[in-house]
Amino acid sequence: MRSLLGRRDVRLLGAGQALSTFGDWALLIVLAIWVKDLTGSSAQAGLTFFLFAFGALTAPLGGLVADRVRRRPLMIATDCALGLSVLVLLFVHDRGDVWLIYLVALLYGIGGSVFAPARSALLRVMLPDELLADANGALQTMVQGMRLVAPLSGAGLYAAVGGGTVAVLDAATFAVSALLLGAMRVRESRPEPPEHHFLVEVSAGWRHVWRTIALRRMIFATAVALLVIGFGETLIFSVISQGIHRRPSFLGILDALQGAGSILGGLSAARMIRRLGDTRVVGLGLALFAVGDGLLVISSLSVVLVGSAIVGVGIALAVVAFTTAIQLRTPLQIQGRVSAAADLSLTLAQTISIAVGAALSTLVDYRMLLLVMAAVVLATGGYLMRRDAGLRARPSAFRATAR
Repeated sequence: MRSLLGRRDVRLLGAGQALSTFGDWALLIVLAIWVKDLTGSSAQAGLTFFLFAFGALTAPLGGLVADRVRRRPLMIATDCALGLSVLVLLFVHDRGDVWLIYLVALLYGIGGSVFAPARSALLRVMLPDELLADANGALQTMVQGMRLVAPLSGAGLYAAVGGGTVAVLDAATFAVSALLLGAMRVRESRPEPPEHHFLVEVSAGWRHVWRTIALRRMIFATAVALLVIGFGETLIFSVISQGIHRRPSFLGILDALQGAGSILGGLSAARMIRRLGDTRVVGLGLALFAVGDGLLVISSLSVVLVGSAIVGVGIALAVVAFTTAIQLRTPLQIQGRVSAAADLSLTLAQTISIAVGAALSTLVDYRMLLLVMAAVVLATGGYLMRRDAGLRARPSAFRATAR
């Protein structure tokens, strides 16, 4: 970790991402609360997260762009575009303007489909393979650390002065992130020109995932888990209102506790990956998520708070291990497309899940749906922990050449 943080570009990237994520978490929590307050509907509030996930379905194009241009300028341009787009929220005044909130959520998802694969590929350029797990863990820790303050800050600012102020704050964090990226000194070589037809180029990530057994199993199991995890985007409002009898803004406190758990998971992820292997750590993260999710069924404030923290630990472990596995098992020249293919697989599953969860929440008791979530996610976690033997990543195998 000392070697990692001794690198100037790593510190600049981490600081920019942590600050930008502060604005993101503050605003995204506000978008859902804002819709809930304007419409009184948990289903319509959950639709905010659905549109965010739906926007990320553009990931194949985002991954291709990330492999065809220099990543750092692309990330700067994305920050600037998103910073301007959130200012649209200044025109939201009543229920008739809810569509603007949905538009911003959609643009957020589209922007992330470009930024995320570019950042993943940039880390491969910046760092040797042996530091990638530490870098992903440190980045996850810094980013998730913002959840200790961002949701509460966003919910508090929203309650005090309205969503427009939170939008301006988020726009400012995007601007600072772009400036920090601009101050980095990393040198990127010019990406290789396309060699094949457009559809062949776009599908290169999918083909690599299919040929790589460990990636195929990991993405399949995680996608199955996300087919039910998305239920939680709507059910969390039922947990708050029916289970522990709090106002919608209490979501900020639960997100802060999830952030605290994610810090613990992020700090321990690299060590666990070296000890257990990336695939098993993804499975362990899913299993912990299932345990935390199951605790939300109990109508007790203290139990729900503990469950939220455990969910955070599980998410951080799974995200760090998943990201590291993609980086180590993928050639640099298709890093963006493989990252995008993985993200799209998961986002598609989660998008379907959010939509189904919003519909089922009006027909089925939220506690029953939470138990179904926990059972499915626990099963997928167990599958990955059992199937990892002999499939650990070999970092040097993919640095220069594609298979």
